[in-house]
Amino acid sequence: MLDNLTQRLSRVVKTLRGEARLTEANTQEMLREVRMALLEADVALPVVREFVARVKEKALGEEVAGSLSPGQALVGVVHKELTALMGGDLGADSGELSLAVQPPAVILMAGLQGAGKTTTTGKLARWLSEGQHTQHGRKTGKKKVLVVSADVYRPAAIDQLKSVAAQVGVDFLPSDPSQKPEDIARNAVDHARRHHYDVLILDTAGRLGIDEAMMREIRALHDLVKPVETLFVVDAMQGQDAVNTARAFAEALPLTGVVLTKLDGDARGGAALSVRHVTGKPLKFVGVSEKLDGLEPFYPERMAQRVLGMGDIVSLVEQAQKNIDIAEAQKLAAKIKSGNKFDLNDFRDQLGQVKKLGDMGSLLEKLPAQFQQAAGQLQGGQAEKQLRRTEGILNSMTAAERAKPELIKASRKRRIAAGSGVPVQEVNRLLAQFEQMQGMMKQMKKGGMAKMMRAMGGMKGMGRFMKG
Repeated sequence: MLDNLTQRLSRVVKTLRGEARLTEANTQEMLREVRMALLEADVALPVVREFVARVKEKALGEEVAGSLSPGQALVGVVHKELTALMGGDLGADSGELSLAVQPPAVILMAGLQGAGKTTTTGKLARWLSEGQHTQHGRKTGKKKVLVVSADVYRPAAIDQLKSVAAQVGVDFLPSDPSQKPEDIARNAVDHARRHHYDVLILDTAGRLGIDEAMMREIRALHDLVKPVETLFVVDAMQGQDAVNTARAFAEALPLTGVVLTKLDGDARGGAALSVRHVTGKPLKFVGVSEKLDGLEPFYPERMAQRVLGMGDIVSLVEQAQKNIDIAEAQKLAAKIKSGNKFDLNDFRDQLGQVKKLGDMGSLLEKLPAQFQQAAGQLQGGQAEKQLRRTEGILNSMTAAERAKPELIKASRKRRIAAGSGVPVQEVNRLLAQFEQMQGMMKQMKKGGMAKMMRAMGGMKGMGRFMKG
């Protein structure tokens, strides 16, 4: 997202080297780069003008403190203003869902056709049922969630939500296209209250901002169910169109927040900046993959860091803590420390842990800019494809073969290759890579980091230094 802005700002930092302070003369080129980058990212023109004016006002005369270069000082100014633009000025708790009401807390999902409301409804239900919700920074525990569809216009919309609810493991209240949306909503609130649900998520029909009849209908639904949260779901791919749509919905409904979907696609990202500015409401969630666990809370400061090439290590660590089995990791570490051999069964278990982390491309995008080249190479699902292929090869082996890879000779390699649908060369490559990994593990056990670095090849001087 906003890769252009990241690249342009890094160039600006280089050109400002050697300057004592930020002045109107040396910031002029920078402001032009920022303006062009934002426009190319499809940010709305009024937003661009206001943002550039604020950066200019704050940057001019900024003293360059300590060892900071003017370019670095400038990035600091842009970081603060980007954070504010994306909602950082609304306060630390503004992105949280406000569920502190008499149950059930009703969440109304609104947005355009094709924006991803139904899938987002399922993702949000999963997120709440797994206990991810926080209030003032503290988790509030697992929620009992009910979902219902009031979309009586789109064929199979109700069945789609039923299927999504089953996949994420939350309750679904059946509805019928012959019913009126108001009746569905009324019945759902009553059912949720009688069966003691914590949260009811109401998925509504997609509509166009200019469709006055449909907008009247969603206003009536809102008045009926009195939701604690009214979330506007917008597709990151929409670009400039998102601004007009957001404005129409903001005028029709008292929105409480925005969910930006398809942030993992080819979107230029301008919608993230424009929609927040137009609605005046915080971005609360972003959809980062098509998978049903691909929903993340939105943190303005962290996103600003990612845009500026600083990475989002905090989110990366949180994702790892949530998905990695700490007990399993400790068990493997103890095994290696005790001198027991690291085998292909252990390797397969570690692949399973990696898979739990989610989309590899999305993970790498949270790393600082110097790692972004690796992230680019893993786009298009290549990492997941290679992971599945490796897992297929390992699953085609017997437990004995995984425990003792030296048993795997030519005939066994052919059988494993046929079973996993890959050429024999792929099996050979996996075994060779595993042998190298075993060697590294052995060096770590015997002589620590210095010997391991020599085993990896090169960096001999560093190895001698660390040994001494």
